[in-house]
Amino acid sequence: MEKIQLSDHFSYGRLIRFTLPSILMMLVTSAYSIVDGYFVSNFVGKNAFAALNLVWPVLMILGAVGWMIGTGGSALIAKVRGEGQDRKADEIFTMFICFILFCGAIYGSICFLFMPQISRLLGANDAIINECVIYGRVMIAAGVFCVLQAAFQSFLVAADKPQMGLRISVVAGITNIIMDYLLICVFKLDVWGAALGSACSWIVGASIPLVYFGCKNDSKLHYAFAKPDFSCLKKACSNGFSEMLTNCSMSLLSMIYNYRLMQMAQENGVAAYGTIMYIVIIFQAVFMGYGMSVGPIVGYQLGSENEKELRNVFAKSWKMLLAASVIVTILAQLLSDPIARIYVGYDVELMMLTKHAMHLYFLSFLFCGYNIVGSAFFTGLNDGKVSAIISGSRTFVVQIACVFILPILLGMEGIWLSIVVAEAVTLIITIYLFGKNRKKYHYY
Repeated sequence: MEKIQLSDHFSYGRLIRFTLPSILMMLVTSAYSIVDGYFVSNFVGKNAFAALNLVWPVLMILGAVGWMIGTGGSALIAKVRGEGQDRKADEIFTMFICFILFCGAIYGSICFLFMPQISRLLGANDAIINECVIYGRVMIAAGVFCVLQAAFQSFLVAADKPQMGLRISVVAGITNIIMDYLLICVFKLDVWGAALGSACSWIVGASIPLVYFGCKNDSKLHYAFAKPDFSCLKKACSNGFSEMLTNCSMSLLSMIYNYRLMQMAQENGVAAYGTIMYIVIIFQAVFMGYGMSVGPIVGYQLGSENEKELRNVFAKSWKMLLAASVIVTILAQLLSDPIARIYVGYDVELMMLTKHAMHLYFLSFLFCGYNIVGSAFFTGLNDGKVSAIISGSRTFVVQIACVFILPILLGMEGIWLSIVVAEAVTLIITIYLFGKNRKKYHYY
């Protein structure tokens, strides 16, 4: 098959072929948490399942650092490559890896030490506190590999190696499934097993590219010694801040949702929301994977000052997003019942609550694709401010307001509809920002 590079002209076929590995990679990566959730819910119990969901936001914050450096850094690397400075691209890539290792070690150490206190703050009661601490500490001990894996997913795209990223994710995903089955079902390690299974998958997913870039290879990126360049680090963090904000905001929102649901529906509410979030990640992976790939394309065209190709990618992206949004929404609605039965079919009341919540929550897929890719597009343009406004609106400002206001008006229905309203309002903001900045970047 013909190799596709960032410098190419993108027809619909080329754009799909270039972005498809990242989409599939995100789908596989998203399956990690789904595997844990399935095994724990069905083979350990709903209290342990609720414990996983309470602690998961803490781990998402750690992964947010990887997404920030990965997406923001890959956009900067692509831009520098587009300017013809390959050596500089290698130097800043190496610096980003070192920064990730440092941040992962610091955050992981703090969370490991204070996991009991953190679990209590998240709403854990006496029934699930032990599971929260066990799962959280094992996962956070391997957290630096989680950060690296998240970052490498974007860096491999910037290195013109999206297919390799997909293969690594598949290997890591298979590792997670096998280890969860052995540790939970065969060796009966319960929550310990779920945490160790995910930790093993992170180690595999991060170690392969870590070694690959250190050896002789035919990619567009290599390790290269360089003095710290804090201006590039600041630029990458600024570019990728929207992705970090998205993950951190989602973590905070999960905490708020879980806290409110523990008050209104106890463990059943948290278990239902946890099931929804596992599945939401899968469907949103389509848009996140596309945004991950299109960002470096946009960054490269910006660096090479190719406005014609920038307009071409923008126009094709928006047309494909319309079709994808409709298809994903219909598919999610049709799958709500079987998903609820697979996860929580052992409890009829919990299953009915979960299925009803899914039907409402999944309407958000009609709008979220444009917001996710819109934010990624501005990240590719190295405009972290606009990207952060879009991400912050959909995952923080608007949604938090909805979470507090809508339940007062609509009860439990308001909680499930909060995301729908937030994404719809953010879409209006996204459209406005694209119109406002079109003369600056000339994407249409």
